[in-house]
Amino acid sequence: MEVIKTEIEGLLIIEPRIFQDARGYFFESFSQRDFDEQVRPILGHTVHFVQDNESMSSYGVVRGLHYQNPPFTQSKLVRCVSGSVLDVAVDIRRGSPTFGRHVAVELSGENHRQFFISKGFAHGFAVLSEKAVFQYKCDEFYHPEADSGIQLLDDSLGIDWQIPADRMIMSEKDRVRAKLADTPLVFEYSKI
Repeated sequence: MEVIKTEIEGLLIIEPRIFQDARGYFFESFSQRDFDEQVRPILGHTVHFVQDNESMSSYGVVRGLHYQNPPFTQSKLVRCVSGSVLDVAVDIRRGSPTFGRHVAVELSGENHRQFFISKGFAHGFAVLSEKAVFQYKCDEFYHPEADSGIQLLDDSLGIDWQIPADRMIMSEKDRVRAKLADTPLVFEYSKI
């Protein structure tokens, strides 16, 4: 696998090695050994995933921007198994030199890319294809009492979701979340 650093510390793009022939393709979607060997030196710590999640959504669905409050913060490794999504992570670490900035990556069943998102980021995605199956690994279990998020349509974030506003489909909870400036943030910046 190839690990690609982004312009924001703590966000990594992972491209697996794909083996293709007349029968189709094969790739190792996750190996803890390879992840540790290649990602631990960048992050400075080990990540152990404890929960896998999957969703299926149709065109125009936008989910996010979600995170979990301490002590149940989560790092995530996300991928799109089929279809295509625009995946977005926003830096919400107070004191970070990249606070409020985001990285957007297209993940698809065609490119097989994965996106690693460290703790201290809000995460969301928009479905660009007719349907998309989205999977992600978390290093902490889901805790509903720690569930939180910021407004995904907050203009100050400058995110182009690549979906016309009148075609966006989102939950009521995501629609009414506070903007970043009005959200009491609990993450402090430290070297990841």
